[in-house]
Amino acid sequence: MKHLNRIGIDGYMLLLIATAIMGLILPARGIAAMGLGHATFWAVTLLFFVYGAKLDPAAVKAGMLNLRLQSLTFLATYLLFPVLGLLLAAIFGGVLGPELTLGLLFLSVLPSTVQSSIAFTSMAGGNIPAAICAASLSNIIGVALTPLLVAKLLHVEGGGVSWDAIEKIGLQILLPFIVGQIMRPWIGKFVRRHKILTMIVDRGSILLIVYAAFSAGTVSGLWSQIPAQSMVLAFMVIVIFLALAMVIMKLAGRAFGLPAPDQAVLFFCGSTKSLASGLPIASAIFPAATVGATVLPVMMYHMLQLLVCSFIAQRLARRVAKT
Repeated sequence: MKHLNRIGIDGYMLLLIATAIMGLILPARGIAAMGLGHATFWAVTLLFFVYGAKLDPAAVKAGMLNLRLQSLTFLATYLLFPVLGLLLAAIFGGVLGPELTLGLLFLSVLPSTVQSSIAFTSMAGGNIPAAICAASLSNIIGVALTPLLVAKLLHVEGGGVSWDAIEKIGLQILLPFIVGQIMRPWIGKFVRRHKILTMIVDRGSILLIVYAAFSAGTVSGLWSQIPAQSMVLAFMVIVIFLALAMVIMKLAGRAFGLPAPDQAVLFFCGSTKSLASGLPIASAIFPAATVGATVLPVMMYHMLQLLVCSFIAQRLARRVAKT
């Protein structure tokens, strides 16, 4: 274990990998899948309630008013990513085939993750209020902007987007956060004193998200719809995509002179993409026969970003602990 710790792999990272493997081997089905969905929903709800209870309202206001950070994160999600997607599609589209290329472009216009990016920012000692603002605004705007960008990039017409995504963000994220803020005078000190509570909620919610994502892919048969050779090639392209996004976010944070907590926000919110938003949007826009192939790059990117971001967040957390 000591040798693994030296390269940033600790017990939690191994648990994360084991959770992903369990989703492949022992996926949740039927009633168990429904229970998993409810458990994940309430775990994330608790996560944002705890965030609200421990955050100073002045810090939340500062996060919203951090216009430079919010602008950089938004431009990364809806300008940088589409440009990178078009570039990779032009380079690899001929060997990926039309379905996976379509999925690659669709991935590029999705909003940022909400739950996991904020949890990773928290683990890394980043600016949580700014992360909440950046991730939530990205998804709220993305419900309308993503279909428009899809139509622009892919020339897809028709199809609407349900308001369920906005409702879910409101009920699962914004509402518990506001309730936590309201209750902060009574429970705020307790939450801040018991840091282990936040850590358990942070990491527990991420484990549930990982298992749910891998499990859903297994149950739907997503992994068997495309030849293994094409999946391997697509995964390699996704690795390049994520690496480019993360390197650019890291360099941008330094170039614009952002403090370390804001750099963590830009890195985790600016380089991640939301599977939770991507699936309903894809089902609303694309024909049912092509949805599986279209969302495969999104699934790959989502799962890879969880593993890589967890690895990086753990390293940053240890660095912060030493200072």
